[in-house]
Amino acid sequence: MTVAEEIIDIEVLRKRLLYYTKPNIRQSLFELFITVLLFCFFWALSYGLFFVNPLLTFVFSLPAGLFLTRLFIIQHDCGHGSFFRNRKLNDNVGRVIGVITLTPYYVWKNNHAIHHATSGNLDKRGVGDINTLTVDEYRILKLSGRLAYKIYRNPFVMFGIGPAYMFFIRHRLPYGFRQGGVKYWFSTVSFNLVTCLFLISFISTIGLMPFLLVHALVILIAASIGVWLFYIQHQFEYVTWTNNDKWEFETAAIYGSSYYRLPPFLMWLTANIGIHHVHHLNSRIPFYRLSEALDDHHELKTINEISFKDSMKCFKYRLFCEKNKKLINYEEANL
Repeated sequence: MTVAEEIIDIEVLRKRLLYYTKPNIRQSLFELFITVLLFCFFWALSYGLFFVNPLLTFVFSLPAGLFLTRLFIIQHDCGHGSFFRNRKLNDNVGRVIGVITLTPYYVWKNNHAIHHATSGNLDKRGVGDINTLTVDEYRILKLSGRLAYKIYRNPFVMFGIGPAYMFFIRHRLPYGFRQGGVKYWFSTVSFNLVTCLFLISFISTIGLMPFLLVHALVILIAASIGVWLFYIQHQFEYVTWTNNDKWEFETAAIYGSSYYRLPPFLMWLTANIGIHHVHHLNSRIPFYRLSEALDDHHELKTINEISFKDSMKCFKYRLFCEKNKKLINYEEANL
């Protein structure tokens, strides 16, 4: 893992990135079409194999989950207004995808916007991010608080139980109530009603057990992959966190997000979401132009670069050390 190897004029870079913010309608429609097509193909294959041998369902649930993750990233781009030029088209496509991903579009969109506006700010944690304590905050916790935090940060909980809770339960509640008021309640309740009608119709068509062992499994796989990607994007060793008086959007965007360098096919499969530092610097860039922006600005490839092998080390990071300005494990904190 590396940090910046040269001084970069972030403000100039941000202005240059405006060039890549224009979506191509044909490219957007193609990406949407191919993602939906391949998701439906692997989902149908998983469903068909359920009646042959339920164990084979698990084999094809993985690619189905991967393409559902890709569909979620398209929904994510719609939320940023970057997938289409037309705002209503972005919102309508995002809402429809939200029913499939079990994610209330309006609530998630607004909470994710808060995440972008506060990422890396120690004084504004708590919305759309992974709970991360500083060493000093952890030290003053009681035994029960430390235990709860360790359980929360355990990989089995973080990437297994956590995603299941988030997508099956937490998203059913207007978790952004304090930011959105009545609109959050209305949006979430109406979304839940539409989703319930969809699921009831879906289950009555394919049956309860196939639904639980196919669609619920695919959603869980996609949710776990999504949380994993988000974790790597903001939970690496030299991630930048500062207090509000020193926090700057551009600095937090580019140094508080990683460049998760995956093999080309996996980059395509995960819709370039690994080029996260560029995305945070300008969230209006559609995902299929992020690689173009990266190739045209080679200095960005030296900032917080994380390979797949490097990402395995991120499991151990638990606390942010304000003294050393990096994430550390419990042993390094002498706890």
